[in-house]
Amino acid sequence: MADTPQPEADENWWRGAVIYQVYPRSFADSNGDGTGDLAGVRSRLPYLAELGVNALWFNPWYPSPMADGGYDVADYRDVEPVFGTLAEAEKLISEAVALGIRTIIDIVPNHISAAHPWFREALAAGPGSPARERFWFRPGRGANGELPPNNWPSQFGGPAWTRTTNPDGTPGDWFLNLFDSEQPDLNWNHPEVRAEHEDILRFWFDRGAGGVRIDSAAMVTKDPLLPDLPTDPGAPATPHPYIDRDDLHEIYRGWRRIADSYDKTRILVGEVWLPDSERFARYLRPDEMHTAFNFDFLSCPWEPARLRASIDTTLAAHEPVSAPATWVLCNHDVTRTVTRYGRADTGFDFATKAFGIPTDLELGTRRARAAALLTLALPGSVYLYQGEELGLPEAEDIPRDKLQDPMYLRSGGTNPGRDGCRVPMPWAGTSQPFGFSPEGSAEPWLPQPADWAARTAEVQSADPASMLSLYRAAVRLRAAEPGLGDGPLRWLPTVPEVLAFRRGERFVCLVNLSAVPAELPRHEEILLTSGPLSDDGRVPADTAVWLHV
Repeated sequence: MADTPQPEADENWWRGAVIYQVYPRSFADSNGDGTGDLAGVRSRLPYLAELGVNALWFNPWYPSPMADGGYDVADYRDVEPVFGTLAEAEKLISEAVALGIRTIIDIVPNHISAAHPWFREALAAGPGSPARERFWFRPGRGANGELPPNNWPSQFGGPAWTRTTNPDGTPGDWFLNLFDSEQPDLNWNHPEVRAEHEDILRFWFDRGAGGVRIDSAAMVTKDPLLPDLPTDPGAPATPHPYIDRDDLHEIYRGWRRIADSYDKTRILVGEVWLPDSERFARYLRPDEMHTAFNFDFLSCPWEPARLRASIDTTLAAHEPVSAPATWVLCNHDVTRTVTRYGRADTGFDFATKAFGIPTDLELGTRRARAAALLTLALPGSVYLYQGEELGLPEAEDIPRDKLQDPMYLRSGGTNPGRDGCRVPMPWAGTSQPFGFSPEGSAEPWLPQPADWAARTAEVQSADPASMLSLYRAAVRLRAAEPGLGDGPLRWLPTVPEVLAFRRGERFVCLVNLSAVPAELPRHEEILLTSGPLSDDGRVPADTAVWLHV
């Protein structure tokens, strides 16, 4: 297939891009089945162009049983029929390019779906077969193999092992699944696994994808001895048997060589959750990934000292490898910003997710508006999860029998899971489906809150004070302002509860996180504010301002 043209722009576009995350199942439904699809995304490309984003990152759109929202991939070279066809994906990529928008697709190298032909072949072939060498099949421990091969936990709760059943009905070997039991882990020591994924990269790059986002990028390779994790919390495994192993870097260097073989820039973006900033930066060396997600900032509470420390730590970690930082407030896995910032604990931690946490949405919205200006003013690229530009809160009133996330199901109903941030987008109208689906369609796959009528894109487009209008103005100014995007940051002296920094020659961002109004520095022009200033021209609490000085 001929290489689809990419937008004409600087080959380093990714260093300061605004990238919009599309969760296809919940973005726009064109055919009325209650599930978002690629034709729906195509119909909303003008909205995304007006927002001013440079690229779209799509969560998986591949054929999948949807045991984990599409991260259980059954075929990497096709599109889930619910979402459309491969031809539809090619049209979407091409039409976005025509609007100056690149497409980044999700790659899930750690595991595949239990419905994938490889895994079906492995189950049918039986113990000791070559087909099983692509995975981690092992006999169990205990007198009759009734115990898992080791003590590794699943990311979704419970053991990371599932036992098979032999053709005669007797219990068989176990297979490793660090996530759901429908997501068997691949063995990256196997040459066919490596070759397959390199070919998948070429398949999508040939169809015009501008990059790939690598899911669970630090968990792909395993210690072949599969040792137990230490049971003493004070004695962490060193090296860890399946997180941040040194042999990962050889894989990503190979992927970078493939990306660099194309005329137009194709980027690699890693989902890398690591507390060690030096280890994190190793993934961003010039011959590995271009960028990686910044989870420290995403999970940081709305506190001035913590935010400044997170910004400084992030920039310091990226500086030795000359990689741009990335900034994100929310994604398809975490509590939405408006809700989180309205709680007593404004940070994010999977371990603290629970039902019934009180939230002040007015306060959360005010802080989320300020955080939008803070984030868009920082050096590097910014990821914007769908619905954040509308100020959508977490949907916390979904009936229990409608929840589908394995985090909820495997927790025994104690963890609300991630469905609350995945509810379909409200586009227009006064009742469900709020323009997500055509009128008279099937109900959306997750129910939408009734009060989202006031938060639709249609309503907000007509309101110059809305969250959508704020984001449109901020993204437009970011593109026009020479000092923004990639480049240096210089902190300005302020009281501890106020963050202020300079970008370029004239641009200043000030964020007041104190409980009292803050003075503006001397300036020539106020470019944008996240909320109204006080009558005497000071900056109220939880408000951000962009200035020319």
